[in-house]
Amino acid sequence: MKRLAHALALGLTMLHVAGAAWAVDVTAAVLRLDYPTLAPISRYDLVPDDLAFAGAALATEDNATTGGFLGHTFETTARAVPPEEAEAALEELIAAGHGHIAIHARADDLLRLADAAGDRALIYNVGARDTRLRDADCRANVLHITPSRAMLTDAVAQFAVWKRWPDWFLIHGSNPDDLALADDYRRAATKFGAEIVEEREFEDTGGSRRTDTGHVLVQRQLPVFTQDTEDHDVVVAADASDVFAPYLPFHLWTPRPTMGSAGLRPVSFHAAHEAWGATQFQRRFEALTGRYMQEADYDAWLALRVLGEAVTRTGAADVAEVRDYVLSDAFELAAFKGVPVTIRDWNGQLRQPILLYDGRITVSVSPQEGFLHQVSPLDSLGIDRPESACTAFEG
Repeated sequence: MKRLAHALALGLTMLHVAGAAWAVDVTAAVLRLDYPTLAPISRYDLVPDDLAFAGAALATEDNATTGGFLGHTFETTARAVPPEEAEAALEELIAAGHGHIAIHARADDLLRLADAAGDRALIYNVGARDTRLRDADCRANVLHITPSRAMLTDAVAQFAVWKRWPDWFLIHGSNPDDLALADDYRRAATKFGAEIVEEREFEDTGGSRRTDTGHVLVQRQLPVFTQDTEDHDVVVAADASDVFAPYLPFHLWTPRPTMGSAGLRPVSFHAAHEAWGATQFQRRFEALTGRYMQEADYDAWLALRVLGEAVTRTGAADVAEVRDYVLSDAFELAAFKGVPVTIRDWNGQLRQPILLYDGRITVSVSPQEGFLHQVSPLDSLGIDRPESACTAFEG
């Protein structure tokens, strides 16, 4: 018995020493760029002060719980700055030893910061959805956690085609982001065999959207704006600027389902989602923050969980080692979406299902049944390898 007890004690000591040798102190950061913007149409859409930071805080707790068994520690720094101070903030974070930085910013600023970071940091994109960032404007040091607009528009297109609503009336805004989103809907329609039978542009005149007369003005404009169209099955709205789309569902001349920027919307996550164990996840977030989860919170949570999983599996937080692991076939992560999420090794985009949300519930999840792919059904959403102009991940 004494020999057995001694052997057990020796084994535990050796296990502890081995664990200590693998212990890693992980320091990450979330850098959020705050831009001057108009107030949203609805007060429900007001931006909380801790947007994205709250999701990162929950992920840090989750990482610490798992990593604690291995002796790993996790610490996350949160910074919010205006765009003109972004590079200085990035340099301060890197100088402080933060090699993993989740950035919530617009596309051009994300590219600027990624180029400034170089191989000193791995950047996790948790805000910019521009498809070009996963295409010709990709960067080798950027992992795209938030879905691209191409993934979101493909999710809508698949559902419309699955419902046998192939004829679309596309209404888009006049701002650059609206036009880019409209381009992605055109591409999605072609990809999945839908037809845009009518297309119109709703001009942003810059008027107040939340005055007492704002809704009255739109109530008069939209029915006239949408009359005398070609026959269509569904209205698809491309309104990245949040100017007109929320008014569409009940102000169309011809009543039809509305999808895209209003009605049935493609999202990475939402606060009412409960499937696949998400209820407990939502409750933990609400207990931590006192509010409901938003997409940016989920994207930041997922970014740091990608990092945490990589550290757990590799025993390292080195930028190159983490990048190599998450781009490999060995990486996968549970994300409360029914299937493990992985990362495309040709452009750094996280593969993930897209939730279709009507403002209260998850109506459906894309990819839809019957949309197949030789690698993964998730690759039916967004830019596929043969279409990609990204060369930064080659070699």
